[in-house]
Amino acid sequence: MDDIVKQAMAKWPNVPHCYGWLALDARGNWRMRDERAQALKLPGDKIVNPALIGFINRNYMHEQGRWYFQNGPQRVYVTLEVTPFVAHVDPVEGFVLHTREPLTQVDAAWMTETGQLLLQSGEKIAAVDDRDMAHCLQQLYVGDTQVGDEQLLTWLVQPHPSDILTLAFKDKRIPVRRIAASAIAKQFGFVPEPQPTAN
Repeated sequence: MDDIVKQAMAKWPNVPHCYGWLALDARGNWRMRDERAQALKLPGDKIVNPALIGFINRNYMHEQGRWYFQNGPQRVYVTLEVTPFVAHVDPVEGFVLHTREPLTQVDAAWMTETGQLLLQSGEKIAAVDDRDMAHCLQQLYVGDTQVGDEQLLTWLVQPHPSDILTLAFKDKRIPVRRIAASAIAKQFGFVPEPQPTAN
């Protein structure tokens, strides 16, 4: 957390929390959602200012599964389209989170019924940007055979019990398990759309 944020929190400790105005989309973009976007369930405007993105990334945290950006003295809760983190393929690190943090290890992997790949590293769960899935296909194997589109579709729809899908990452093979998209938040203990709590 930035020092200036800590100072603001100490100076103004009782600023009301903000809900619905900030979202993280499935490609790792921060989005501002004004009242119209919230009312119409629109994604909102993509934040493109590098300094603002860096500020949000540095002050992004969670409490009891509710992710938020600490904006000075105000806690701005984040609406999550998929997961609290989004991973992008990186030629040097392998994967980098939307916060610019390298994913130094992958402990487990899952795939939804629609082919969304999820990676777990420690306590962090990240959805892989769908634009990077073509590259990830080169790292997916059944046995010693690299999977193609058709084989992956078969694995998703009508898998054979002996077909174990694995992800190659830094000289390791991580088993890829199935997970329903609707079960992600509960499985990993986060709140996709934080709401004000009743007093």
